[in-house]
Amino acid sequence: MVGRIWHGWTTPANAPIYERFLLSEVLPSIEVKHLPGYDGAHVLRRNLGEEIEFLTILWFDSPEGVRALAGEDYEVAFVLPKAREVLTRFDARSQHYETLLVPGANAV
Repeated sequence: MVGRIWHGWTTPANAPIYERFLLSEVLPSIEVKHLPGYDGAHVLRRNLGEEIEFLTILWFDSPEGVRALAGEDYEVAFVLPKAREVLTRFDARSQHYETLLVPGANAV
């Protein structure tokens, strides 16, 4: 299993706007593509005082699944214009990690 990790930061005032957009538009738009090997997402949020950090982890069965979503240069982050309006900064490239241990399961 491969985790595609990406970070975005915004102001406390814009955090609810970005959160709503991410959860109601971005992630559902990935789901409806029925990409082979896509296994869903985790979204984490952290309050840093002056800014709010969002971390997304998209789960795929293999690197090929990531490429089905992101293309050949699969590390490039795709940040929609609506997200760019409310994010103060974000990762230009996503990071990809091989999953070694899953809670409730044995090591991969």
